[in-house]
Amino acid sequence: MTIREQLEAGERTHLSPYATLSSQSKGRQKPEAEDAYRMAFQHDRDRIIHCKSFRRLKHKTQVFLSPSGDHYRTRLTHTLEVSQIARTIAKSLRFNEDLTEAIALGHDLGHTPFGHAGEAVLNQLHPGGFRHFFQSLRVVEILEKDGRGLNLTMEVRDGIVKHSKGKGDILSDDPNCTASTLEGQIVRLADIVAYVNHDIDDAIRARVINRNDIPAACRRLLGERNSQRINTMVTDIIDSSHKTAGQLMISPKILEAINRLRDFLYERVYDSTIVHTDFVKAKRLLEDLYQFFMDNPDTFREKYYQSYLDNASLEQNVCDFIAGMTDRYAFSLYAKIFLPQPWLIK
Repeated sequence: MTIREQLEAGERTHLSPYATLSSQSKGRQKPEAEDAYRMAFQHDRDRIIHCKSFRRLKHKTQVFLSPSGDHYRTRLTHTLEVSQIARTIAKSLRFNEDLTEAIALGHDLGHTPFGHAGEAVLNQLHPGGFRHFFQSLRVVEILEKDGRGLNLTMEVRDGIVKHSKGKGDILSDDPNCTASTLEGQIVRLADIVAYVNHDIDDAIRARVINRNDIPAACRRLLGERNSQRINTMVTDIIDSSHKTAGQLMISPKILEAINRLRDFLYERVYDSTIVHTDFVKAKRLLEDLYQFFMDNPDTFREKYYQSYLDNASLEQNVCDFIAGMTDRYAFSLYAKIFLPQPWLIK
């Protein structure tokens, strides 16, 4: 037996009967030989970590635009926090940690610069709209590796495209937005546990809110500190799910508190004047870049976007390029295109 086959045998012995086994994956977009050492979902995780889109997450906004402090979350640190929370839940329920981690690490690869403000701009400008979870799937299926994609397993791709909730139900029975694996469903829960807590933490750090602004009922039930709230939520998910047969659950009181915190964030943070003012500026920046590229297709293709896909429209290529930008690259490119450059006189 190869090392991979030994590891697969271990999964069959130790994982829950409701877990997704690596040896029973439904396969990749393009068939390829199995690795001698890594199971399928391990291999997917490694491909995601080493791809360029993953590295760019470190310079993409989570909530606060180009924060001057070193301790604000970025899209990358958000991804790592989601991964840690998801793995804790998966390990406790004896589900597949490798699959859970791969989905978590890949779930936001398609996110735009400037957070959800960038997503809103592209959704408005791009024909057919724009959703970051569809773009994340497009990244791993097509855009990475110069148009070849990462060739991930079906289970990881399914979890990536079905992780997002927006203001929708945290627990959903809709197959169009619910991952086919329990590991993918764990990532959906871990995503909201991570962001409702770290976005509050960052908002306090930025003095947009203070600790006493957090709804008192939520503080009493979940805890006063960020770590307490995360622990309460994760513990409740694990304990509630242990009581069911192959179904993820949250107790009604904890689910209500999570929804309350999410509503609080939209009201007091995401739509606050402090955050919203900068996003209006970012919106104008992306609109101008989009229009410039659409008006100058030859310049766009020859000078700016070397990864242009011939089998995609100009609109799609422009959308792919902008969605892949980091905040700082979007800033610098805007300055280069639209602002006068100083003469270099020797």
